[in-house]
Amino acid sequence: MSEQPHRDPDLPLQRWQINEINQRDQREALMSPIEKQVVRSPVYQAPQPEFCAGSKPLQERFMSVRDATERLVAPLKAEDCNLQSMPDASPIKWHLAHSSWFFETFILEKFEPNFEPFHPAFRVLFNSYYNGVGDRHPRHERGLISRPDLATVFDYRHDITKRIANLIEALGDTNLSFAELMWLGCNHEEQHQELILTDLKHLLSKNPLKPAYQTRWPLTAIEGRKPRWHKYDGGLVEIGATKSLTNVNSPENFFFDNETPRHCVFLEPFEIASHPVTHGDFAAFIADRGYQRPELWLSLGWDWLNAQKITAPLYWELRDAGKHGGNDSGIDSGTPNKWMTFTLHGMVEIDVHTPICHISFFEADAFARWKGARLPTEAEWEHAAALTTQHVAISGNFLDSHALHPLAMREQSSSAHPQQLFGDVWEWTASAYLGYPGYQAAAGAVGEYNGKFMCNQFVLRGGSCATPAQHIRATYRNFFPPEAQWQFSGVRLARNTI
Repeated sequence: MSEQPHRDPDLPLQRWQINEINQRDQREALMSPIEKQVVRSPVYQAPQPEFCAGSKPLQERFMSVRDATERLVAPLKAEDCNLQSMPDASPIKWHLAHSSWFFETFILEKFEPNFEPFHPAFRVLFNSYYNGVGDRHPRHERGLISRPDLATVFDYRHDITKRIANLIEALGDTNLSFAELMWLGCNHEEQHQELILTDLKHLLSKNPLKPAYQTRWPLTAIEGRKPRWHKYDGGLVEIGATKSLTNVNSPENFFFDNETPRHCVFLEPFEIASHPVTHGDFAAFIADRGYQRPELWLSLGWDWLNAQKITAPLYWELRDAGKHGGNDSGIDSGTPNKWMTFTLHGMVEIDVHTPICHISFFEADAFARWKGARLPTEAEWEHAAALTTQHVAISGNFLDSHALHPLAMREQSSSAHPQQLFGDVWEWTASAYLGYPGYQAAAGAVGEYNGKFMCNQFVLRGGSCATPAQHIRATYRNFFPPEAQWQFSGVRLARNTI
């Protein structure tokens, strides 16, 4: 970050300096307290170059990730950041603190000379699930942490950012252990950027006013696309990632441990759909009484559906002439007897051509059965994605597009490969989340990152409209319990060809 020119306090201010101060004060007068914190952040004025394989990629990635997190929360009020809408979600303030806690606990504590914690109590308050680190504040009570206040949490973030930046300057890529933990920390914070948005969306949906996080609605009217099927011969294929030990200080060489080791699997011939299931497809499923037909549902899914009184995807509401909710987004509330859905842009009418989101594994599986199809396995999905990325680079509607909602393809595709494999929505697979053959978690508390969750979860692939673009790859394995709905989770169909 370039430093401001030094000014002698004994000299009178020049006219240009007075004007600059007045303009700054006027700008800050219009800002929320959180926006002021972001502007004063040590990373706010830092240059944000496109990533390249040039000098200091680790430093550039770290500073850009820290800046991106704070920019996400800049539009919010302090009240927005303190609340917790359900046990599975966390307050925004907690995400801001925990992503700093990770760098402090696993990196500063290990590598910083004469390390001292920012605050000793934060070790417990902002520990998520690392039992090897020590005690944790109960997850379902994170919304009760009114102190430290938001300003103190920003001070904590800025302190950790400066100290980590100093360590990067001192150690760079000369220390393999340090570099590996730093890439893990950057990718960890990118995961929390997505969680900030999905947790915030759930929180705002509970407000009767249905407030919008962002009022720029990204959708335009388009024509629907006809679904097609892409055939694969199957056979013996390889999936998974192989880490490079020669250049760890490079983002393309980072993988989470659950993506390794690379190994062979045998696939029967199969077909996979050209694009994800849409909102319109799911509306047809509902109209055909899909939520009332037990023959379509797994036993656990049927029990879940009835216990929770699920009748539609999360955030859907059927509006009639006598029922109109509040909406401060400036978006038209739609016509009577229409399916509406809550988005980060407020309450809107569903767009039948956009990929369905916020469905559970149970709902995805029931829909597939209704269509006479099935969910792809994660090996089938990755095989199709790997073949696709041999011809076209990974691209899609990610967080970087700022749409914050799944988008329909703008043109009818004649591609020989599936479309929208990356971005828009995470796609449920039929695969249980388990370790690959030969998988071994890292030693120590950091080894708790992935391995201990390999029970009662299913794998999702591809990233979403809330995933940072630089975070995703064909081997990436996300995972959630089968009843989870609050992520941007959707479905792509597959079927057998023998």
